[in-house]
Amino acid sequence: MLIAFNKPYGVLSQFTGDGSPNRPLAEFGFPKNIYAIGRLDADSEGLLLLSDEARWNDRLLNPRHAHEREYWAQVENIPLPESLQKLSKGILIQGRKTLPCKAWLLEPQPEIPPRVPPIRFRKSVPDCWIGLQLVEGKNRQVRRMTAAIGHPTLRLLRARIGNFWLDELPAGKWRELSQLEIAQVMGERP
Repeated sequence: MLIAFNKPYGVLSQFTGDGSPNRPLAEFGFPKNIYAIGRLDADSEGLLLLSDEARWNDRLLNPRHAHEREYWAQVENIPLPESLQKLSKGILIQGRKTLPCKAWLLEPQPEIPPRVPPIRFRKSVPDCWIGLQLVEGKNRQVRRMTAAIGHPTLRLLRARIGNFWLDELPAGKWRELSQLEIAQVMGERP
């Protein structure tokens, strides 16, 4: 079984609480004996996969499989093409260079429902959404990458894993994937 969940802001990628105000996955009525494949930080949103099969962890998370994940990051200011090129080539973070990725300004800018609580807003500082396509996912990697080019992340959403898009699944909702959708997660084209 493979489940897609649109993880809202303030939700942990684990079934037990950690003493913080963040909500655990146990509050969302998932079937028994499943677990999250990978993770999204509590302050990140979007597509989280869950399964009752351990084989998914290696197939989807190990960088040697080059399994794509697409993130949309709302960042402070508008990055110049040169800044996005730096992201694409890889950035040195905590003594380690990130793998090359794709980074671009999302055009048109996506219309995403407001987050609760809302992001910080400053009249004098514009913001925009950029896309990043990665094959690795180290702890807080996207946030560290955008900060390294001088564009802190205000909001982060995982929009796609393989060829499977989050699409219209509302925040806080989940559903079991069909065989066609599982093939899409694996990167196969329909």
